[in-house]
Amino acid sequence: MEGLWNELLVGILNLAMPNLIMFAIGGLLIYLAIAKEYEPMLLLPIGFGAILSNIPFSSAVGEDGFLTILYDAGIRTELFPVLIFIGVGAMIDFKPLLQNPFMFFFGAAAQFGIFFTMLFALATGHFDLKEAAAIGIIGAADGPTSIYVAKEFAQNYLGPISVAAYSYMSLVPIIQPPVIRLLTTRDERRIRMKYNQVDIPKVVEILFPIIITLIAGILAPISVALVGSLMFGNLIRVCGVLTRLSNAAQNELSNLVTLLLGITIGSTMTAAAFLNVQTLMIMGMGLVAFVFDTAGGVLFAKFLNLFLKDKVNPMIGAAGISAFPMSGRVVQRMATKEDPSNFILMQAMSANVAGQLGSVVAGSLVLALVPAILMTH
Repeated sequence: MEGLWNELLVGILNLAMPNLIMFAIGGLLIYLAIAKEYEPMLLLPIGFGAILSNIPFSSAVGEDGFLTILYDAGIRTELFPVLIFIGVGAMIDFKPLLQNPFMFFFGAAAQFGIFFTMLFALATGHFDLKEAAAIGIIGAADGPTSIYVAKEFAQNYLGPISVAAYSYMSLVPIIQPPVIRLLTTRDERRIRMKYNQVDIPKVVEILFPIIITLIAGILAPISVALVGSLMFGNLIRVCGVLTRLSNAAQNELSNLVTLLLGITIGSTMTAAAFLNVQTLMIMGMGLVAFVFDTAGGVLFAKFLNLFLKDKVNPMIGAAGISAFPMSGRVVQRMATKEDPSNFILMQAMSANVAGQLGSVVAGSLVLALVPAILMTH
C-alpha cells in the first residue's frame, strides 16, 4: 500500500524549489505573451514547454516523451529553423530594398552588436569561443538563426539563448527608443528623407533570391541551409505561379512549425540547465547585443551624414536590425512623434528587410569563421 501511495505521489514527493522557480518563469513568459502580447506565438509555447519539462518525472520529456522526440526530429536535425526560414522568406517583400539598395549598408552596420557581444562573452572567461559566438548571435534579432547557431556551437545553452533572442525581439519597442534618443538630437530625428518609387522588373525579383543564394553559398557553403531556405521561400512568393504554396508557407507552415518550435525550445529550459550564473549572464549579454546593434546602426548613419549632401535620418540605422517589422514601425512612430508629417516608413522597412538578410549572413559568417579560427590554433 505504501508503494502504491509513493507511486501516486511521486510528483509531489520530488517537487523541489528549482521546479517551482521554473514554473514561475514559465508562467511569466505566458503572462507576457497574453497580457502584454510580447511575441505570443513563441513566448506562450516556450513558457508552457518549460512548465511541462520541469514537472518531476514528466512523461513529456525523456526517452519516450513527445517533447524529446520533437527536439531530436526538429532541433537536433536543424529542421525547424530551416522550415521557419522558408515561411519568413515567403513573407518578406524585398522590393523596397531593391528600390533603395543603399539600405543594404544599414542592414550590415546594425549587426555590430553580434561581434561586440561575442568578444565580450569571450572576455568574461566563462565561455569558450563557440559558446561566445552563440551568445553573440542573439544580437541577430533573429530567432531561427540564434537557434541554428546555438545548436551547432552551444547546445547546453540552447534554452537561454533562444529565450533571450525571442524575449528581446518582443521588447524592441522598449529597448530601441531610449538608445536612439540618447545618440541623436531632436533635429536629427526630424530629418526628412526623399523616397523615389522605382519599378522593379519581375525578372529582377526572381533573380534576386537565386543570385543571393549562389553568392552566399559559394563564399560560405555552411550558410546554404539558412540563406537557401530564406531565399527559396522568397522565390515562391515572387515567381507568380505558386500562390497557393506561398500562402501555405506564410500561414500553415509558419504557424505549425512556430508552435512546435516554441514548445520544444521550452522543454530545454530545465531547472538544471537554466538556473545558473551562466544563464543570467547570457540574458544580460543578449540585452547588450540588442543595444549595441541599435547603437551601431544609428552611429553608422551619423557617420555617413558627415559626407552626404542629402542627410539620412539616423533612426533609419536602428531599423537595420532583423526584428521585422517591429523595428521599422518603432522608427516611424518616433519620427511621427517628433514631426507628425514626417513619413520615413518605407526607408525604415527597407533597412529592416536588409537587416533580416544581414542577420542570416552574419550568422553564416560566424558558423564559417569560428571553426576556421579554432583550426588555426
